[in-house]
Amino acid sequence: MTDAVNTYPGERLGLPESGSRSIARPGRRIGALVIDYVAATIIATGFLGYDQFALPTEAGLTQFAPMLVFAVLQILFIPTAGGSPGHRILGMRLVRLDGSWIGLWRPIVRTLLLVVVVPAVIWDTDQRGLHDKVVGTVLIRT
Repeated sequence: MTDAVNTYPGERLGLPESGSRSIARPGRRIGALVIDYVAATIIATGFLGYDQFALPTEAGLTQFAPMLVFAVLQILFIPTAGGSPGHRILGMRLVRLDGSWIGLWRPIVRTLLLVVVVPAVIWDTDQRGLHDKVVGTVLIRT
């Protein structure tokens, strides 16, 4: 007996091949990441300012401010809006595999792993990043 080969991402999870509730593809995911990080940079710059001539040792918190704002946006928007602003703008939603509410701890753990970057670039055959696998979520199209 041989294992069936998945013909598309999400098939193993019982998700459709395309359309609503299908796995969000890499182009959308990267686009959402860009939207979220640009928004975080604009917010951080607006509140903390930006000194282009500051040396890294003088910059202090401001050099990490966009990443901190990015993390806060992820943690706040995922449980309340079903995804980050970038996810929602590009027609995606983060859901648990069992369909229940995402909760509060999952966005925190997922975001911490996302900030580390490595888990986000390690995908399985369903195009789920390690950060999503760890917390039992999947990014789908709306």
